Amino acid sequence: MSDTPPGNPQSRGGKPSPSRPGAQAASFLTHLSEVRKVDARLTEAAAVSVITALLQRLEPEETPETPDPLALKLLELLPLSLSAPVAATEAPEELFVCVSRAVGRDASEVEPLVRAVFQGLREYLSEAEAQEVERQLSWDLQHLWRRTQ
Repeated sequence: MSDTPPGNPQSRGGKPSPSRPGAQAASFLTHLSEVRKVDARLTEAAAVSVITALLQRLEPEETPETPDPLALKLLELLPLSLSAPVAATEAPEELFVCVSRAVGRDASEVEPLVRAVFQGLREYLSEAEAQEVERQLSWDLQHLWRRTQ
């Protein structure tokens, strides 16, 4: 039996099928928009802000010869048209400010958007990968991450 949640772009922890560059990002953004009900006009900006912030928190477990597989998996979800990276954030409020700037909304309005991206990521990642992301978040962001289970 498949462990794929309904509407998920791929099974949890499964290897992505060979595809053209940007296909995973497009699939993930479509999933956020259609399944997680994120406004299509905000989807890409919110996803890029949240994923970039998560990538900045990951402790590199890599050597020059072996890149971090979790970071690579998250990078696959970024659109090819990615602009400059977002500044590193620690507290949820700082993450909300980054996302609010990216989507043009007030910081007090973006928590549901961040939770939707977190939930989409949890569905995309294997359980072990989701736990690794959680482990590297500040305790406040861990709480927000857990609320998406």
